[in-house]
Amino acid sequence: MITIAVDCMGGDHGPQVTLPACTQFLDSHPNASLILVGLAEQVGSYSHPRARVVTASEVVTMDDPLEIALRRKKDSSMRVAIQQVKDGAAQAAVSAGNTGALMAISRYILKTLEGIERPAIAGQIPNATGGATTVLDLGANVDCSAEHLLQFAVMGSALVSVLKDVDTPSVGLLNIGEEVIKGNEVIKKAGELLRSASKLGDLNFFGNVEGNDIFKGTVDIVVCDGFVGNVALKTSEGLAGMIGGFLKAEFSRNVFTKIAAIAAYSVLTALKNRVDHRRYNGAALLGLRGLVFKSHGSADAMAFGFALNRAYDAARHDLLERVRVRITHAAPLLVPAQGLN
Repeated sequence: MITIAVDCMGGDHGPQVTLPACTQFLDSHPNASLILVGLAEQVGSYSHPRARVVTASEVVTMDDPLEIALRRKKDSSMRVAIQQVKDGAAQAAVSAGNTGALMAISRYILKTLEGIERPAIAGQIPNATGGATTVLDLGANVDCSAEHLLQFAVMGSALVSVLKDVDTPSVGLLNIGEEVIKGNEVIKKAGELLRSASKLGDLNFFGNVEGNDIFKGTVDIVVCDGFVGNVALKTSEGLAGMIGGFLKAEFSRNVFTKIAAIAAYSVLTALKNRVDHRRYNGAALLGLRGLVFKSHGSADAMAFGFALNRAYDAARHDLLERVRVRITHAAPLLVPAQGLN
């Protein structure tokens, strides 16, 4: 039985999205149970044979400063959910709440794995192959050292080995060109470390990749700093919306464009579904001594359900131990990064 702690109050919609998603998840996962954390008046009446409610008296809002979320709201639903993982009551936690607060609270309560200085957010971006490219970091670390990028690559390899059931997923380093001589000094050094790690068998380094390789599916994993990764993520999320907007606009025009739109409808709808970011919802906070997954704040019930699925799969396939083993093996290369702690 895999148990997941759910911050039912997080995100833009709170229990009106999280509770229906939890019901659907439990009905489709007979080997799972949930700990639902939230305000008593909003989640206290929820009932399911494989769910129990743990109440919290506070909620971390989407615009709460870190100081408020971490230091003052000590009985928030987010914090109580993560505490369930710390206490061993749950194998993973899921929240759609404030990303910065979730990372800060998770790091404070769970701490980082030995050899990891900075946890990273790893998520999936749909690509042209019909699958998805795992990208990290997606926003937790704006400034990164070469050693940080190596840590991300090792952790991402463990994650994708679970997602795709492959032992040696390919890793690309995001750069402004494929050539080894391109990029700033941090990227060049990161490339050297990744090549060394690849020779030692710690990961499968493909080489430098460019932004379009994320969407082409050139590699399984793309490593970058959080600033660039977050921009790529938001670009991807806008694609499905653009296609949906196009379909709506064409059907509202004259009869000729309506006929053309009808002819292309099935193809465009399939494309829209393929790039629908809801299907890839649920980013892993890697590098912690526990599993935490971040759902998009605006997620609907379908999207939040996918985040629950990712947390369940990660726990079921022992992602935490896989990350620990890979980090331990790569320890000689994971030297402390200077000046960016």
